[in-house]
Order: sequence, then C-alpha cells, then structure tokens
Amino acid sequence: MLRRIIEENDCMEKTEWSLVRVAYASLAGIALALGIVGLFLPLLPTTPFILVAAWAASKGSPRLHRWIWNHPHMGPLLHNWHTKGAVPRTAKWLACISMSLSWIGMMAMGMSWIILAVTALLFISVCAFLITRPEF
Repeated sequence: MLRRIIEENDCMEKTEWSLVRVAYASLAGIALALGIVGLFLPLLPTTPFILVAAWAASKGSPRLHRWIWNHPHMGPLLHNWHTKGAVPRTAKWLACISMSLSWIGMMAMGMSWIILAVTALLFISVCAFLITRPEF
C-alpha cells in the first residue's frame, strides 16, 4: 500500500510542475550548491544553506528532498536539527565569526551608521540564536 502511494506521488511529481514548485526547487538547488561550496570555504557556513535546501525541496521537489534527507553527510545534520534543534559547534563558531568579519568589512568600506547598526542588530540576534541551540 505504502509503495503504491509513493509510486503515485512520484508520478504526480513528474507531471505537476507549477511556477511555485519551480521556484522552490530552484531555491533548493541554489541553497544546496552554496551549502556544498561551504564545505570547502571556511567562512561560508554549510548548515543554514542545507536547512534552507531541505525546506525548499520539501515544497518544490520531493525527489530532491528525499535525496537530501538520505544523504550520508547532510541527513544526520537535518535529523539533529529536526529532532533536537541542534547545530554543530563548528557551524556556530564559523557563522558568528563570518558575520563579525562581514560587519568589520562593511565598517571598513565606510557604510552608513544606520546600515551598520541594523546589520549589527541582525548579526547579534542570529549569533545569540545559534549559541543558544543545543550542540551535537
């Protein structure tokens, strides 16, 4: 019974492509690509991009969503976030450090104080949120 439902969903997946689904699938692909690039670039965090990719894929591409959740590296990350709200310690540190360096770069470029203040508030809020999440 379950197999038949999955097969029916796979058939629907192939035929029911709307503009919204294409947009979600595109967002998932871009976020996944950025997450993969983040594996190799130390200042680009992987975790948030993988979370966005999984969320967008669930709305735009069930096949990509299954692939992400069953992936040996991304699957455990998503599982820990989904079940415990947990973020790896290195991801927390890299995210906070990269936001700090970005803010310093904006200050060095001479951005207006309003932009610096709003960005600082946003970055501090994101760092506070990340730091308060459980770790795995």
